Amino acid sequence: MSQSLVPEIASAHSPGDVDASTEARPRDLRTVKADPNYWYPVAWSRELKRGKTIGTRYAGHPIALVRPMDGTVFALEDRCAHRQVPLSKGQVEGEAVKCCYHGWAYGRSGRCIDVPYLGKGKLPNGVKTYPCREVEGLIFIFPGDPDLAESVPLPSLSRAADPGYKTRRFGERVKCHYSFMHENLMDMNHQFMHSKQMGKMKPRFLGGRDEPRLVEARYSFARTGGKQPWGEALVFGERRGTNAKDQHRDVMTIRTTYPYQTLSIATGDEPPVMDLFIVYVPQDEEQLTCRVFGMLSIKRPKLKGALELAWPLFVGFTNRIFAEDREIVELEQQAWNAQGGDRNQEVFPVINTLRDLLRRCGIQADASDA
Repeated sequence: MSQSLVPEIASAHSPGDVDASTEARPRDLRTVKADPNYWYPVAWSRELKRGKTIGTRYAGHPIALVRPMDGTVFALEDRCAHRQVPLSKGQVEGEAVKCCYHGWAYGRSGRCIDVPYLGKGKLPNGVKTYPCREVEGLIFIFPGDPDLAESVPLPSLSRAADPGYKTRRFGERVKCHYSFMHENLMDMNHQFMHSKQMGKMKPRFLGGRDEPRLVEARYSFARTGGKQPWGEALVFGERRGTNAKDQHRDVMTIRTTYPYQTLSIATGDEPPVMDLFIVYVPQDEEQLTCRVFGMLSIKRPKLKGALELAWPLFVGFTNRIFAEDREIVELEQQAWNAQGGDRNQEVFPVINTLRDLLRRCGIQADASDA
């Protein structure tokens, strides 16, 4: 990309502030751990049936999600205080979960409320509990300081609740540090990799923003070869070609608002034709594997039922794109593992700005257990 197509990002930091922040952070971004003082999704609502419990994880911490018959979910450490057996293997009775081993029961507060062979006055200590919320098909927990939970807002999922959009909920585990995922989505120069699926696309970087907890990049695109895939045509509601009138019509805005990412595509002042919310939740203690939770909303066309009929084409198209992205970020992680550190030579200013954001907002490796 030529320098003329790389406008400076508008920054909310003074040079001194940025330098002081980055110097205090480790040089290797892949050792920076996610800040737990945010709301993170750990499961889809559909995974947890009434009267059941399931096990999930955040950064190596096992978590049991419990849904009593009244439907309101709560989250506990997934270890019985007695023999450390997973509570997610237990039985839900009333507002409590009973360990599958000896029947010790725990309520919403994490307190042990019953040991079948002890008197009520001799009950032992309970287990850790996590603030828990359920929004638009996602179950969130607050893995950090519980006293901060009420002051930290949940991310906006407004498109998923908008009847004018149809939303696809997707995600799987990806074997890489979450920062690789942020970089992959933010850097649209990698459309070269997707040319088999999308044809030849030339991105133009239009500028962006750099704020303490936010980095934004805007792009437009020109098709220089190949045919538009049907899945993409579904997003725009029309076929697009390589003629001049179809070039650089739409603006894609990608934003990392730590720790979440969003992507939207809009034409002029019209509402977005596509809106993506996505977050990468660390799974293991080293945070070198993450689980993706994505919600991809497509604006419904005026012709009723058209989107539903064409939906399988869209799902197939996006699955192929996601598969290519997953393969490439896992290859990046494998290179980091083999080389024993980050040897990337990043030249795109947007990604260097993003990397600074992830360092600023994350937790230094040597302070992760503090």
